[in-house]
Amino acid sequence: MESFTQAFPIHTPIQVAWGEMDALQHVNNAVYFRYFETARIDFFNQIGLMEELKRSGIGPILAETRCRFKRPLLFPDSVLVGTRITELSDDRFTMEYQVFSQSQQTVTSVGSADVVVYDFHHKRKANMPVHIRRELEQYLVSDAELLS
Repeated sequence: MESFTQAFPIHTPIQVAWGEMDALQHVNNAVYFRYFETARIDFFNQIGLMEELKRSGIGPILAETRCRFKRPLLFPDSVLVGTRITELSDDRFTMEYQVFSQSQQTVTSVGSADVVVYDFHHKRKANMPVHIRRELEQYLVSDAELLS
């Protein structure tokens, strides 16, 4: 748990719901993308990205998302979804997630998302506001950290 919390400084707690189980008695694969979405929006709120969207009309859109399943999640459980930034450029960034099961005390899935900065008023890609970039840089991990 300690290495997880160090590697992923932003954590979003989520309770596994009974209704998320599928016929095979584990959390359905589509639910993980909802967990990632919840963690992504929590992260955006924490760094002020959603406020930026309200203020300027410039905000995030999801370009692509992926998930690798390592172990099944079962009910009852609660998970922590860790979030960090692994790539950052002028108009986009990549988020990485890990889902940590409290009952299993291990990571059950890993995922990522490519997020593009978008100008909703002009309906086109935009450059990232400087203050948002500074916030994202605080959670950017180096290549060396990714390899460890």
